Amino acid sequence: MSETLNNPGYEIPPELQNQVAITTLDKIYNWGRRSSIWPMMFGLACCAIEMICTATSRFDFARFGMEIMRPSPRQSDLMIVAGTVTKKMMPQIVRLYNQMPEPKYVLAMGACASGGGPFKEGYNVVSGVDEFLPIDVYVPGCPPTPQALMNGLIMLQKKIDTQSIKTVRWYSKQPDQAVPVPVLGPDLIDPRQKNKIKEYTQAKLAAVEQGEANG
Repeated sequence: MSETLNNPGYEIPPELQNQVAITTLDKIYNWGRRSSIWPMMFGLACCAIEMICTATSRFDFARFGMEIMRPSPRQSDLMIVAGTVTKKMMPQIVRLYNQMPEPKYVLAMGACASGGGPFKEGYNVVSGVDEFLPIDVYVPGCPPTPQALMNGLIMLQKKIDTQSIKTVRWYSKQPDQAVPVPVLGPDLIDPRQKNKIKEYTQAKLAAVEQGEANG
């Protein structure tokens, strides 16, 4: 623990090295968070099977303090989007994300969650969950192996190590804004794009009216 927390640049007398550790509040805070991340217990497709394998004794991500997979988003720190994301499922994923308390992270596991995968051209598949949610780590593969997921978890820990209490969003004075839940209609509609959709629709209507007038 002392090797992880000791801040370089400060010399501790040899007789006190096993008794005193000098560190910063950021380091002790991040060390506690990175060592007790609780992933949410849900999966979408074949990537979820690899995620389950990562929790078994052969790989065992309990060594990272992540063995407690919570069935409730209100007790989860990490959302692992494991599998193909359909347009019907995307609103539910955003709702789960909004119910997670800060600090929270999202890991896109596999080609489907990252960019649509082999189903990218499908009419019912979202071409990457990052169109709606902020992604912290991408894990490539179709599906990724348990080793790849574990590497992604290590990358997440490294990202947590670089964060500071002074700049993280959950300690900001600005109110936390929930991610708008997409609307499932003829297609998946992002409420954040309502102005563009309105302008596009008005332009189409104007073109139709002009064509009728000329005809």
